[in-house]
Amino acid sequence: MSVRANHTHMCVVPPNALIFAFPNAMRLLRFLLPLFILAGPIQAAAQKYAYVDTEYILQHLPEYAEAQKELNSLASGWLDEIEEKYDAANQLEVAYRAERVLLTPEMRRKREDEISGKRSEGTDMQKAKFGVEGELFQKRQELIQPIQEELFQVLKDLASQRQYMVIFDKAKDSNMLYTNPKYDVSDRVIKELGYTPGETIEGEEESEEEKGTSLQDRMNDTLDKGKNKVNDRKDQVINRANSGVKGGGRPKQ
Repeated sequence: MSVRANHTHMCVVPPNALIFAFPNAMRLLRFLLPLFILAGPIQAAAQKYAYVDTEYILQHLPEYAEAQKELNSLASGWLDEIEEKYDAANQLEVAYRAERVLLTPEMRRKREDEISGKRSEGTDMQKAKFGVEGELFQKRQELIQPIQEELFQVLKDLASQRQYMVIFDKAKDSNMLYTNPKYDVSDRVIKELGYTPGETIEGEEESEEEKGTSLQDRMNDTLDKGKNKVNDRKDQVINRANSGVKGGGRPKQ
C-alpha cells in the first residue's frame, strides 16, 4: 500500500502548477515583449540615412538654367498674345457700352457675341498653353524630366554604394524640420554630376527667378481676366431676357 501511495504521489501534478502556469507565462511575455520591440529600432538604427537639397543641386546645372530660360521665354510670349486678346475684348466692350443706347436688340446681340468670342479666344488659349496638360506642362516635361532622371540615377547609385536605406530631400515644401549637415550629401551628388560644389550660376539663376515671379504674377492676372468672362456672359443672358420681356424686345433705356 505504501508503494502504491508513493507511485500515486509521483504521478500527480501539483495543483498550484496548473493554476499559476498561464499567469507566469503572461508575466514572462510582458518581460520579453519590450525586448522584442526594441530589437526593431536597434536594427533600424544600424541603417544609414542621408539627405540632399535638390534646389541647391539644380543651381549648379547649366542645362537646368537653360531649360528654365526657354520655358520662361515661351510663357512670356504666350502671355503677351493672351493679354492682347483680352485687351481687344475690353476695347470692344468699352465701345459697345458707349453706343449701346443707339443699337437695336439685334445689333446688341451681335456686338455682345463679338466681345464674348474675343474673350473666349483668350480663355481658350490660356487653357491650351497653361492648363494642366497644356503646352507649358508638356514642354517642361520635355526639358526638365531628363535632368531629373539623371539626378535620380546619381542618387540611386550613391545609395547603393554607401548602402543608404533612404535619401531625403530637404528642398522647399518638405516636412524636414531639422537636418544635421553631417548627413547632407548634396555636394557629393554635385561632384558625381561633374560640377564643383559652390560654383552655382547664381547671377543667371537670380534673374530667372525674378523673371519667373513676374511671369507668375502675369499668369494670375490673365486667369482673373478669364474668370470675368463667365460673369460677363451671364450678364448678357440676363440682359437679353429682360429686353425680350419688356417693350416687345425694345431694350430698357
